[in-house]
Formats: sequence, C-alpha cells, structure tokens
Amino acid sequence: MKIFYSSKFAREYQKLPLRIKKIAEKKEQIFRKNPFDSRLKTHKLKGNLKGFLSFSINQKYRIIFEFVNSNTRAGRSRAKAKRISSSSLPSLLLRKSSVGEDERSSSTTIWFHSVGEHSIYKLWS
Repeated sequence: MKIFYSSKFAREYQKLPLRIKKIAEKKEQIFRKNPFDSRLKTHKLKGNLKGFLSFSINQKYRIIFEFVNSNTRAGRSRAKAKRISSSSLPSLLLRKSSVGEDERSSSTTIWFHSVGEHSIYKLWS
C-alpha cells in the first residue's frame, strides 16, 4: 500500500490545529494497518463524492481518500494531484509503504485528497 497526498490535502493539513495534527498522525498509523478499523469510522461517500471514502480524525475532522489500483488509469482529481515533498508533512505521514505486504496489496495506491471539518463534504459538491 502506498499513500500519496494531494497538494490540496497538504495545504489543508498545514492549517489544522497542532492538536488535530497529532491525532491525525495516530489515526494514520491505524489506517496503514487496517483502513477499515472501527476506530476510524471509515465509510463510503455518496452523491458528488461517490467513489471516495472518508475516515474520522475525531468527531469534527475527516480525511477524504480513495483507493486506486495502480494498474488502472482512471482520471478524476488524481490527474491534478501532485506528490508532496517530504518537507510538507510530518515524517510519520510520509512513509510510503508498510513492511510485509503481499503482492496484491502493494499494487494498491491510496490518495488522501482533503482534510478538514465535516463541512469539507460540501466543498466537493
């Protein structure tokens, strides 16, 4: 599994309160082990965000992401997304893959597109 961060995500992440950033880092550790861990409250999104998923940082903040098979070239917002430099985010968020993954899961790419309060869903409409 590889996680990439869109430039939009990086901008929004940098604006988060420090307390929320620390919680987000802990949640990302959980996400890397199991994206559907019940502590994350991962769920599929509807409407204009169909195809995307979200998980909770806390009751107020969310991360919008999507799974992308690296063998598939579906366009959407990934076409505009950029790989973020290592100086943009804490080192914990920059690990690109986990040790011990099988071949199938290593072909999965995850894009973190947006982070913010629950109202971020409305910004994508």
